[in-house]
Amino acid sequence: MSRHASLVLLACVLAGTTQAQEIPPPAYQVAAQRAGIPSTVLYAVALQESGTRLRGRLVPWPWTLNVAGKAQRYATRGEACTGLRQALRRTSATRIDAGLGQINLGYHPQRYAQPCDLLDPYRNLAIAAEILREQHTPGEDWLLAIGRYHRPAGGAPAARYRHSVSQHLARVQGDHRLEISTRRNLP
Repeated sequence: MSRHASLVLLACVLAGTTQAQEIPPPAYQVAAQRAGIPSTVLYAVALQESGTRLRGRLVPWPWTLNVAGKAQRYATRGEACTGLRQALRRTSATRIDAGLGQINLGYHPQRYAQPCDLLDPYRNLAIAAEILREQHTPGEDWLLAIGRYHRPAGGAPAARYRHSVSQHLARVQGDHRLEISTRRNLP
């Protein structure tokens, strides 16, 4: 299998297929279930954070960095790790996000042993799901937790982020919208 075909296959496995309703891929379902959050919420956040166009559709990309506001996408985990190490030499860790959920290195150092650990798609999803759970108040709309995922202090940046993620959430849920404001643990 060629390198390109392998990358396309990985993206499809991590992103699932698209229909009127998108079912979050198994990796998202497992991470969400373990954290006790809706898998659709985790997947919509990943689409917002690391989404890129692949063959005409938006999919989360596991080897995405955001360095000082500029997205950088790499073909492999090794290349992304090299890029991350280089970024840390010239940019504050608080200005670097990594992986599917774009975990900030400076604000979450307790969540990883080595910076490149955040480029493991499964570990990154687990951390993103943990953060979402921590930001959620039972009985509250998940969109509020989504806003705090991006900006715990709230305000206009959190509101803009909620709006963007809500569009991904609507796409993922399709015509079969789930009630995410009151149910805490969805598949």
